[in-house]
Amino acid sequence: MRRRPLARPVIRPAGAPLLRGAIVGGAAYAAGRSAARASRREQDQEEAIADLQAQQAPPQAAPPPPQAAPAPAPQPGGQAPGGLTEQLARLGELAQQGLLTPEEFAAAKAKLLGV
Repeated sequence: MRRRPLARPVIRPAGAPLLRGAIVGGAAYAAGRSAARASRREQDQEEAIADLQAQQAPPQAAPPPPQAAPAPAPQPGGQAPGGLTEQLARLGELAQQGLLTPEEFAAAKAKLLGV
C-alpha cells in the first residue's frame, strides 16, 4: 500500500481575503453608483428638454365646432322653402364637407322627414 505524502496546508494571511473582497465590492459599488447618477442626470436632461419644447410649442387650439345651417321656416303648406329633396341634398353636402357630424346629419334628416 502506497502512502500519500503529507501535504503542507496552505496558510494565508487572515486579512487578505477580506481586503480583496472590500476592494472588489467597493469598486463595484462605486461603478454602480456612478452609472445610477449618470442615468438620473440623463433623465433630468430629457425632462428639461421636453419642458422647454412644451413651452416653445404654440398651444394647439381646438377648431371651432361647425355651425349647422339654420333650417328654413316651414311654409303654410307644410313644406319648407326649397323642397324636401333640395334640403336633403344640402344636408348631404354639409355632411360630406365635414360641417355636420354623422349624428347631426341623422338628426336633421329625421327632423326634415318628420320621423
